[in-house]
Parts: sequence; structure tokens; C-alpha cells
Amino acid sequence: MPNIVVGQSVTDFTASATSENTLSLSDFKGKNLVIFFYPKDNTPGCTTEGQNFRDLFDEFDAANTVILGVSRDSLRVHENYKAKHSFPFELISDPEEALCKHFDVIKLKKLYGKEYMGIERSTFLIDTQGVLRQEWRKVKVKGHADEVLAAVKALNS
Repeated sequence: MPNIVVGQSVTDFTASATSENTLSLSDFKGKNLVIFFYPKDNTPGCTTEGQNFRDLFDEFDAANTVILGVSRDSLRVHENYKAKHSFPFELISDPEEALCKHFDVIKLKKLYGKEYMGIERSTFLIDTQGVLRQEWRKVKVKGHADEVLAAVKALNS
């Protein structure tokens, strides 16, 4: 049973992030928050997704919206990945999958016939009051960041 439901407040959480940050949902009151969960740093799809959010960062920022990326990678790996691709947003390290489970993104996946539990690429839009306004699950990278930005702009209007 997911801990989050569209139209309801998201329970506060605290997580370790890049730039030596410890971030909580409550830190972002008064701002919209986009949290995108992705399987792994330094993989083609995840890198493209991060770059797409990076390339639209100024528009998200102008729309009073903070972007956070989440995967199970370590903070050290995140710091290198963030620097390599000039990501202007923080990346949350979730090796114990606490945040992943909170948002119910750990799913059974298949790769080359092998089954494993992994992160289902998902994005969540939380409004200025901490209410989940929209979720995207089983995300396809192409055009996704643009779709999220359009949802943010619609939310603000």
C-alpha cells in the first residue's frame, strides 16, 4: 500500500543528499517540488532524464519549483555524477530504499530474463502545501521533463 495518494498531503521525510545536505519535505513549504526516481547513475536513460531536467531547470525555477533526483546510489557516486553532468539540483541517496518504499517505486523488474527488485522510473509533483498533485509511473524519458514542466505551469495558473 503506497504511503502517498494524489490529492493528499505527503508525509514528511528526511534524506541525505548531495552538497552535504539533509533534506526534508518540510524544507520546501511554499515551493512546488518535483521528485524523480530513477534506477541508476551513469546509465544512458537516467543520464538523459537528468539532462532533460537540467536543461529545463531555469523554467522550473521560474515556476517556484525545486527538482530532486533519487536513486539508491551512494552520495559519493551521486556527487561525481552531478558534477560530471552539471546538474543544478540535488540528488538524494536512498540505499536503504526508505524513500523509494515511501513512494512505492520498488518493483519487480526483468533484465535479460532475470528478475530483480529495482526502481521503477517515476516522478511526483508536490504543491506548495505538501499535497501530491500528480504522479507519473513507468516513465518513458523522451518528452517527460517537458510534460512535468507543463503540469507545474498548469498547477501555478
